[in-house]
Formats: sequence, structure tokens, C-alpha cells
Amino acid sequence: MQVTTTEDIAAPIDHVFAELTNYTALERQALRRGIDVRRTFKSDAPQIGEGWEARFRFRGKERDAAIQLDTEDRPNALGFTGSSGGLETRTQIELVPLSPNRTRVNVVFKMIPNTLSARLLVQSFKLARSNINKRFKKRMAGYARDIEGRVAKSA
Repeated sequence: MQVTTTEDIAAPIDHVFAELTNYTALERQALRRGIDVRRTFKSDAPQIGEGWEARFRFRGKERDAAIQLDTEDRPNALGFTGSSGGLETRTQIELVPLSPNRTRVNVVFKMIPNTLSARLLVQSFKLARSNINKRFKKRMAGYARDIEGRVAKSA
């Protein structure tokens, strides 16, 4: 299953990339949502192949996930892979400069089931696809507005 969204952000591409790679702030957001996040790298930012281990509650069960930085093409693209149980995920984030102060962000999130239980989970997501797409787009739009707000404050 694949979920995609595109958002235009009123900010320079370098600023948007810096916000997307502010891993400390992203970890704090995850902690506020009840996700226990632990770095598996020592520096401020992960290198290719490094990432995080996460523990969260989903559908009444504790789940463990491993997330790794897969690709980084500063300031044009980021890619992450993840695994949780029998489910693999791939997230590709592409940044396209529309003008010096406007950036388009394309996000593609794919789920690949490897076990029967993961296939059943993905099938239930497919049944709720329109609701998931709406929620994903709404969350990305809110994140884009947050980035724009931080640009306005720093200007």
C-alpha cells in the first residue's frame, strides 16, 4: 500500500531541509505522542544505515520498530526504511525548489507486508484508504504551516 502527498511550503529549500533533518525536534514530537524513541547513532545526525529504535502501542499491542536513514541528497531528498514485525516501510521525501522562497515537498510512504498478519493489517488499511489519505494530508499540511511559522519568526 502506498500513501502520497504534496505540500507547497513558503520557505527556501535549505530551510525546509534543515527542518526535516532536525532529528532532535522530531524525536521530541514522537515522545509527546507516546512513542518511546532511542537513537542507534552517536552523533547529532544519523549516517546512511543508522537510525532509531521505537516502541509504541498500536491496536492494543506493544510494537517495536527499527527506522534507518536510507538516502540523503542534501537539500533535495531524504529516504527512510523501517521494519516492525513482518511489515517493512519505505518513506521517500523529495524537495523541489519552486522559487527562492517556495519549496514543494513530495512524500511517498509505502508499506510492504512480509507475513500473513502484516498482510491482514495492510488489507485493513486499504479498506480505510480514503480516511488514511485525508489524515496524512492534514498532518503534512499542519507540519508545512509549522515550518512556515518558524521561517517567519527567524526572518
